[in-house]
Order: sequence, then C-alpha cells, then structure tokens
Amino acid sequence: MPTTMNAARLHAVGTNFSIDRIEIPEPGPNDVLVKVRACGIIPNMKNVMAHYAEWFPFLPLPPLPAIYGLDASGDVVAVGSKVKSISTGQRVYVNPGTSCGSCHACRCGQPINCDAYTFLGYFGFGPRSETVFKDYPYAGFAEYMTAPASSLVKLPDSVSYEAAARTGYLGTAYSALRKAGARSGQSVVISGATGTLGLGAVILALAMGVTKIFAVARNRELLERVRALSPKRIEVLSAGSEPLGDWVRRHTDGLGADIFIDAVGPGAPHSLSLAGIDSLRRGGRMVDIGGMSEPLPLEMFRLMCFQISVIGSLWFDVSEGEEMMRMADAGTLDLSLFEHLAFPLNRIEEALEAVDNRVGGFTNVVVIHE
Repeated sequence: MPTTMNAARLHAVGTNFSIDRIEIPEPGPNDVLVKVRACGIIPNMKNVMAHYAEWFPFLPLPPLPAIYGLDASGDVVAVGSKVKSISTGQRVYVNPGTSCGSCHACRCGQPINCDAYTFLGYFGFGPRSETVFKDYPYAGFAEYMTAPASSLVKLPDSVSYEAAARTGYLGTAYSALRKAGARSGQSVVISGATGTLGLGAVILALAMGVTKIFAVARNRELLERVRALSPKRIEVLSAGSEPLGDWVRRHTDGLGADIFIDAVGPGAPHSLSLAGIDSLRRGGRMVDIGGMSEPLPLEMFRLMCFQISVIGSLWFDVSEGEEMMRMADAGTLDLSLFEHLAFPLNRIEEALEAVDNRVGGFTNVVVIHE
C-alpha cells in the first residue's frame, strides 16, 4: 500500500479543482478503506460547488478544501477492527448517503430521515451534517476513501465499476418506484424520461415488470431511443405536443396511469408536474425525484376526493442497492445501454464539461482511477 494519493480538491468557491497529493486515510473501527476505481460525474455537480451556498444555505457543504465525488465504486483494501462481514478484495459501490446511526430515525431503520443525513462528496441535509463531513472527508474524486462498512453495496462480477458509478441515480428511481408500489399490470408516467434520472426510472420500471411506460421528454430523437428499449411496453410523447392527461387516458381505456414519476429538474416549470398529476387515475401515486423548485399549486380537495398521493423521495438505502445489483446480475436490469465516457482524475475539468454535452441519460460520464 502506498502512503499518499492524488485527490481533486476544491480550495475556494468559484475556482477549479486542483490535484493535490495527500495522505491515504486509515479506516476507523467500523469503517472500510476503498480504492476507488470509478466515480460518476453527476449533472448537478458544478451547481453544488459554485452556487449551493447561495441558493440553499440550509444544505451544508463539505468544508474547504473539499473532496467531492458522489457515486464511487471500487475495491475494499482495508477494514476496521470491528468490521465482520466485509473483507478485502470485495468489489463494492459506496452508498454516499450517511446518517449518524444512533438518532430516533436511525434506530427505527430510517437512516434517510436522520437529521444528520449527508451525501459524502456532495452536500448535507441538516446542521449535524458538519460532523459527518468531519468524520468522512474523503469521496470519489480521490484515489482512496473511507466509508462506514454499513454503506457498501456488493457488486457482482457482471457489473463494471463504470456502470456501478451510476447506482445513485438508478437507486433514486428504484426507491421511488418501490414507494409507489410499481409492479406487473400497472402503468407509469415518467416525466423527463430521457435524462439521467428519468432513463433510470424507465429501465427499472421495465425490470420490475411494469406493463406500460409512458415516457415524456422534449427531445424526439432521444425519446425514440427510449421507446426502442421495449416498443411493446413503452409509449413516448414529446412534451407539449398534446395534453399529457388526454394522451395517457387514450392508452389506458380512459382510466389514467397508476403512477407518475416526476424526474424533471429544479429549473422545470410546475406545469409539467401538474400535468403528470392530472394524468393519474383515481388512487394514483405521484413521486417526485427531480426536485422541481417552483411552488406547486395543488387542489387538495381534488386530491382527497380522487385519493391521489403526492410523495417526495430523496435517495435509496443499501438494501435497495443490493436488490438492484441482483437484478443486474440476473439480466432483468439492463445496464448495457449506458455509453461510458471515462476521464482520468487529472482531466476532471474536462469531465465536468462533458456532462453538459452528454447525450441525455444514455451517456455516463465517470472519473476513473488506475
């Protein structure tokens, strides 16, 4: 084992990463040390680095100089003295969602509801995130990182490190579909279906046996690529070409869809979300994962009368990550459609630019460590 490593660190808001040589950390008693092989570059990374302190001051950022990098996969190279079921050499994905482990929510098995919940290498969700960043200051834009052993998702040999670096977005979509009760015989509307989140929702809905998927987005060419994944089960609509509710009901004997997954981003107008809710049948369920930031004017009396649920879903837990890896290993979850665009760490600024020029959700931009 070497004693030092390269890490891309942000020293000041509004500047570029610098490649620094720093010491490799040692894992704590309940932690592991992972040699990072690949780390996903998420579309929102530049916004978080440059604007989140201003836009969302209630979301703590890692202290500077900071190592970012949300979706890391690699090999376990060392384990803490109290780690029992993880061994060196195992291929893993590191779920960056980290909680305190001892609050009421954590003790109830709901770590995502912990008031210290934090995305390692990204941002936190409450004041106590600052302590989590202090305990775990390393992330995927470093050659090695420490993480709680409880955060690891084991990777089958059939899943590459590059594909595993997409797990964060896939898991977000999977958890949303599970919360909505997606299963065989049901129909799902996915708004933003050609994007990174939305495409994940499409392929996971297919893997979960959803019978009919209504994919909605703006780019017609990308929509046709989505439809080609399963022409008998996927219908596509270019947003704004006709009323979404009318289109969905025409394909569902007038009933409407069972589920609406809202995967459009913060800059989208709330009219898209309202149209998706309007496409639901009685008893339908809407789950938001895209974070559309405009206020959403809801007719609560109508939601009550039609028993329509509106659900927010932030992330996914390790058990859901393990389920997805078993699905991928069995071939029901097809990860082969991703086109990996890999950059070494010293070209991380090029990787950040490549994210802005990607081909919708089909392109998977990653930083790789040799």
